[in-house]
Amino acid sequence: MPGERAGLGCCGFVNRGVAAWNGKIYVGSFDGRLIALDAKTGKEVWNVLTVDYQWPYSITGAPRVVKGKVIIGNGGAELGVRGYVTAYDAETGAQAWRFYTVPGNPANGFEHPDLETAAKTWNGEWWTLGGGGTVWDAIVYDQKLDLLYLGVGNGSPWNASVRSPGGGDNLYLSSIVAVNPDTGAYVWHYQQIPWETWDFTATQPIIVADLMLDGVERRVVMQAPKNGFFYVLDATNGKLISANNFVPTNWATGIDMETGRPIEVPAARYDVTGKPVLLSPAAPGSHNWHPMAYSPDTGLVYIPAQEVSMVYVPAPGRVIGVFNIGVDWISGNSLYDEPGNTIQRGTRANLIAWDPVKNQEVWRNKREGGAAGVLATAGGLVFQGDSNAQEFAAFRADTGEKLWSAKTQTGVVAGPISYELDGVQYIA
Repeated sequence: MPGERAGLGCCGFVNRGVAAWNGKIYVGSFDGRLIALDAKTGKEVWNVLTVDYQWPYSITGAPRVVKGKVIIGNGGAELGVRGYVTAYDAETGAQAWRFYTVPGNPANGFEHPDLETAAKTWNGEWWTLGGGGTVWDAIVYDQKLDLLYLGVGNGSPWNASVRSPGGGDNLYLSSIVAVNPDTGAYVWHYQQIPWETWDFTATQPIIVADLMLDGVERRVVMQAPKNGFFYVLDATNGKLISANNFVPTNWATGIDMETGRPIEVPAARYDVTGKPVLLSPAAPGSHNWHPMAYSPDTGLVYIPAQEVSMVYVPAPGRVIGVFNIGVDWISGNSLYDEPGNTIQRGTRANLIAWDPVKNQEVWRNKREGGAAGVLATAGGLVFQGDSNAQEFAAFRADTGEKLWSAKTQTGVVAGPISYELDGVQYIA
């Protein structure tokens, strides 16, 4: 079966990690299975199929274990699926609950009550195209509030006018959704981009922390998603506290603090204008899957940021040679050569230290390659690889000063880890 499904996946045959709990290792397979292994012997304890093979689902993200349950999402939005997150009993593999991130066909009823409300924000027959909303990475448990935060992905197809003609917010695309970890019941959501149309997912890493804001300690959720804005939300209710762009953004001029909605540049809506548009950031994102880090000592978040652009050309549906996204991203590249254009081709990466209280950049370091995962330690250090320079480096967490680097002889993009053995700290 995995061989038969080899072409059904996005984007790359990757695995972003495993989970360990109570003597077992849990791993998601690319063909949509969740597998529990005995940590000592490697023998399979249980194996469940988490997807329906009638649809082109895959798993590339890491499972998370929360209160005796293994939580897993899936991928495949570019190919036309309906996203959901499932919890399984960590000991037996029995399904505990499932939370759908977009509504299905209303004629078939709704799996949970909030989907009826969500369905009112969609138009047309979106369910025939899947709808999208896959949670392929960000799943974070907040033990203090006993909430599970889900980072929800893009629409399927990307082109919102094809997916949901005439508008609609399209809940819960491009959203952070909080659910009850015991039951999967909806608690709150914050949608970053209503009627999302640029592949601006909210699946990027989520950080939970306590911040002093205006003299009051608040529990917050922080994220730097693809769209180029750094968000700070109240973790108890999802209300927007602050948002500011950490890279140049020409699709929106800012975030309306009253409504929480982006202040969009009308020309960016290629799906409405019917005209090609050159945007930055674009689908690869100003921050993608690469782990970012937070240091409670410096109070800074360290973002593996990148400036990347592309041309969105509206298309009616499936484009030959391209996923079912309603966008042709190849034929409009002449816009780069238009007089007055200041957006460059290619990718420019930076390691950015961001103050989430002041909502501003503190320092940045230019990197030769694309984005790479970050680790901050209590020793006042920040670590990151560089794929083009083929090195691994350490920086001062407070100033960004480069302290040392080691040649790796290959690209390093995944997040490093730190561990201690016999009283000595190591970085891997």
